[in-house]
Amino acid sequence: MPDLAVWAWMLLGLAALTIGISKTALPGGNVLAIALFAAVLPARTSTAAMLLLLMVGDVFALIAYRRHAHWPTLLRLAPAVAVGLLAGFAFLALAGDGLVRRAIGVILLLMIALTLWRRSRQSEADAAASAHGILLSSGYGTLGGFTTMVANAGGPVMSMYFLATRTQVQVFLGTSAWFFAIVNLVKVPFLAGLGLFQPPVLLMDAVLAPLVVAGALVGLFLARRMKQRVFERIVIVLTIIGAVYLLF
Repeated sequence: MPDLAVWAWMLLGLAALTIGISKTALPGGNVLAIALFAAVLPARTSTAAMLLLLMVGDVFALIAYRRHAHWPTLLRLAPAVAVGLLAGFAFLALAGDGLVRRAIGVILLLMIALTLWRRSRQSEADAAASAHGILLSSGYGTLGGFTTMVANAGGPVMSMYFLATRTQVQVFLGTSAWFFAIVNLVKVPFLAGLGLFQPPVLLMDAVLAPLVVAGALVGLFLARRMKQRVFERIVIVLTIIGAVYLLF
């Protein structure tokens, strides 16, 4: 078990709760968990530790929203995501912890700026139509694959894509659930190949997993009562906060 201070375990516990909530209510909210893990653990270690906890949350997300996925969107994103995953694996294998954090922060802020700019200049119909274009889906898909491999930070990138398409809450959550359940499974052998799943990491995740379950149940309660506009604003705010933390 990692030898961590009490405050560090408290931060990790809060992060685990956030992971569960993000999986069933706020797909972009796991940036807060990324920031908390990065504050306690080395960036590469935190990536491996978070992945296993995210997979626990994936189970609950699929149970709740598996019927709401928009499969044409997933198929459209798949080739670009595969490219991003391979690029992220190469970057993770070569880059240091500090560079990893700053790179993710820059990418997230750029995605937020691009999405808000597009939404301010286009009507709802135009935004939905253009966001389904090959160029845009390729860009978001590649960055989503890259960021999820490097720091499990693909949630905010893909949230920006789904917000750009004006996706309804249930479809947003269902498509995200399947997307990350599949992608997270694909990432396991890559991170294992880098030797990041050490026994202390596995023991720590075993302690934190019940908090992910609790967070997922809280998220299900919140998702049923959340309005679309409130949902979108919370996703954007959490993404900005997490991106700024990772950057600085």
